[in-house]
Amino acid sequence: MTEHLPGSSPSASPEELDAAPEGSGPEVADEDSIRALVIRLARPHSSGGDVIERAAVLAEGADYAAVMAWIRAHGGVPETVPAAPSGGLHGARVNRSGQSASSPPRRFVLPAGTLH
Repeated sequence: MTEHLPGSSPSASPEELDAAPEGSGPEVADEDSIRALVIRLARPHSSGGDVIERAAVLAEGADYAAVMAWIRAHGGVPETVPAAPSGGLHGARVNRSGQSASSPPRRFVLPAGTLH
């Protein structure tokens, strides 16, 4: 039997996970709980801010939608990936950011001072 994330079907796409309704995973009680979670999972970023991995939030089992809403509300933006050279065998399947067109952002960058 294949395991899947709480609150999602086994065939849920990353976009469906982004749009997961409130309460779809174990509850993160309030603003302070979400902030503590983000502080624990975030790492320093070269911009001077902090970066948090999408996979870390999902692995934590917290309410993904609530955590993503908190990150966006506090100025978090998807990390931009340097553009890879275009062309080649798989060039048509990659967009300008270097990610495939259907993949969600892997990391989110919070402005300096947001967590401290």
